[in-house]
Amino acid sequence: MQQTEIPFHFLRGGTSRGPYIRREDLPADEATLAQVLVAALGAGHPLNIDGIGGGAAVTTKVAMLSRSDDDWAEIDYFFGQVAVEERYVDFKPTCGNILSGVGPAAIEMGLIAPQGDETRVRIRAVNTGARVEAIVRTPGGRVEYEGDAAIDGVPGTAAPVMLKFRDVVGNATGALLPTGNLRDEIDGIEVTCIDVAMPMVIARADAFGLTGYESAADLDANRDFYARMEPIRIEAGKRMGMGDVTKSVAPKFGLLAPARDGGTLAARYFMPWKAHPSMAVTGAQCLASCALVPGTVSDGLLDRPEPGEALVTIEHASGRIEVAATYTLEDGTFDLESAGLLRTARLLAKGSLMVPGSVWAGA
Repeated sequence: MQQTEIPFHFLRGGTSRGPYIRREDLPADEATLAQVLVAALGAGHPLNIDGIGGGAAVTTKVAMLSRSDDDWAEIDYFFGQVAVEERYVDFKPTCGNILSGVGPAAIEMGLIAPQGDETRVRIRAVNTGARVEAIVRTPGGRVEYEGDAAIDGVPGTAAPVMLKFRDVVGNATGALLPTGNLRDEIDGIEVTCIDVAMPMVIARADAFGLTGYESAADLDANRDFYARMEPIRIEAGKRMGMGDVTKSVAPKFGLLAPARDGGTLAARYFMPWKAHPSMAVTGAQCLASCALVPGTVSDGLLDRPEPGEALVTIEHASGRIEVAATYTLEDGTFDLESAGLLRTARLLAKGSLMVPGSVWAGA
C-alpha cells in the first residue's frame, strides 16, 4: 500500500517546534487522527527515528488549523501533544509556544490574508476555549521572520510575534481554584491547584529540598524528586476534577523560589515527566497568576504587584519570560482580564508529510 501525503508547514513557535497542518487534511475522528500523528512524528522511540519528532516533548507538538466559525475568532487552533517514547497523543492541553506560530502559519497557508505591515490574527484555542490575538509583521504582504526580538531559550533574534490572551481562567476545570482552596496539602507538601491557561499544581521548591535554581538536566537526573512529585500531581488532578491524569500531560507541575536575578520570582516547569528547558507560554501565565493571588504558595517569595497592569518576570532554566498581566482583585476575587507575551516564530520547512497507507489511506 502506498504512503499517504499530508501537506504541512514546519515552524518553530516560541521555544517549541512542529508541523502545522490544515485540519481538513487530517482524519476527522480523533482515534485515527492520533494514529496518524503518532506515525508522522515517530512516537514510541526516544529519537523519534521513524518520524519528524525531535526526541523531546517540545519538539513533538502539532498544530492543526482551520477557518473559525466563532463570532470573534478568524482561526481555530487545535493542538496535539504527541508523546516521545509512547505511541500516544494528548488532545486535552494547548500550547502557547506553538501558538506563536499559528498566525504566521495561517497566513502562509492562505487561511487569512495579510492586512498591511502588521496583521492581527484572532485565534480560538479549540482545546481550551481561550481567545488570543496575535500580531504578525507582514510588510509587502509576506510574513517577516527576521528581526531584533530575542526570547530566552532560542538562539539569535527574529521578528516579534505579540500575543494577547483572553478568557484563560478556568478553561480546563471551570474555576480559578478547582479544589476551592488557595492551598491544599498532599502527601505532606503544600500546593496551589490553579487553572489559568494551563491547569497546574504549584509548590515551593524548598518543600522538596530543592533551591528552585537547578538546571533542567539536574532536575531530570533527580529521580527521587519525580517519584515524590508524580503521585502528588495525580492526586491533585483528581481533586481538580480532572479524573485519572496518569496518562495526561495536564495538570502540569511547577516549582517556585525567590528571584535571584532581578525578576519577580524563579520557577521551574515540568511537562510533566521532564523539566521544560525554558518555560511554556501557558505555564508562564498560570505561574504569574499564582504569584498575583494572595494566599497561594507564592506568599513570601515576592513583592506582589498591585492590581491593574502588572509585569511579572519569571526566571526560568534558560533565562526569563515576561507576562504583562491586566487584572483586578476585589473582595479577594482574582480576575485576569488579559495576559500579553512577546514571542518569535520561524518557518523552517514546508512540503508533504508521509504516513503509511495502512495507518490512514487519506480523505
